[in-house]
Amino acid sequence: MKLGFVSAILDGWTFEEMMDTAQEMGFQCVEVACWPCGKAERRYAGVSHINVDELNVDYIKEYTAKCGVEISSLAFYPNTMDADLEKRQHNIEHLYKVIDASHKLGVNMVTTFIGRDSSKCVEENLELVAQIWPPILDYAKERGVKIAIENCPMLFDRTQWPGGQNLMTTPVIWKKVFDILPYDNLGINYDPSHFIWQMIDYIQPLYEFKDKIFHVHCKDIKLDVEKMKRCGIMAYPLEYMHPKLPGLGDVDWGKYISALTDIGYDSFTCIEVEDRAFESSKEKVLDSLKLSKKYMEQFVI
Repeated sequence: MKLGFVSAILDGWTFEEMMDTAQEMGFQCVEVACWPCGKAERRYAGVSHINVDELNVDYIKEYTAKCGVEISSLAFYPNTMDADLEKRQHNIEHLYKVIDASHKLGVNMVTTFIGRDSSKCVEENLELVAQIWPPILDYAKERGVKIAIENCPMLFDRTQWPGGQNLMTTPVIWKKVFDILPYDNLGINYDPSHFIWQMIDYIQPLYEFKDKIFHVHCKDIKLDVEKMKRCGIMAYPLEYMHPKLPGLGDVDWGKYISALTDIGYDSFTCIEVEDRAFESSKEKVLDSLKLSKKYMEQFVI
């Protein structure tokens, strides 16, 4: 496996500064944030280390080669099934641009969400999946690009209530989506932390969906059990859980990486930092990457 990080944590860094940081720290890869340039709508979104509207393919390839750091994927995590049709169309249009850029750069991987109309039930959203996603996947397939869907529910506070903004959150729903969309280039960007607070086994699905795991995240979640006893699992999740650096939460990383080796996964493993304890300064942000790398190198060399 190759150890890297999701570049969104380096908001404000240029592409060159971000790649130089990865090189200096000894990372092998980066998952590069490719949001539309402009104001972020939420935390960790809006970061654009590669502007797909002004893509300089030769320069990016040359700089990446000089650093000796691979691009694992181009990352854009929108809601392609937003109830607001204007937002939906804007997100889909940009996703097509990211797919094009991934193809032109020879990365051939895009990490994203499948989206969700949060006002509709699962069954209604599955109908939307069947309408919206075949053209996107056909477009990606023609260009040799894989689409890896992260399993984050995007359901954390009142702004995303009641259904969240990403449908592919559980193994049961994964199976239904893969039945609807039997595409070889559609898979999973697997993040164990999201299963922790959903009370889902985060090990067994690795075996069940081993052929669909295209990309892997390393992020941790710490449950506040005493708070959960008072507010219950139906409360806003951020009332009883906290994203943490790998090793500072409840994921058993030894078991997780062991399962990945069992299934023969030997691709990209990217640390995703969303730990508020490391956001107060540039130095803290850099510390978060250093600490995460040091911890994960127990398991990934």
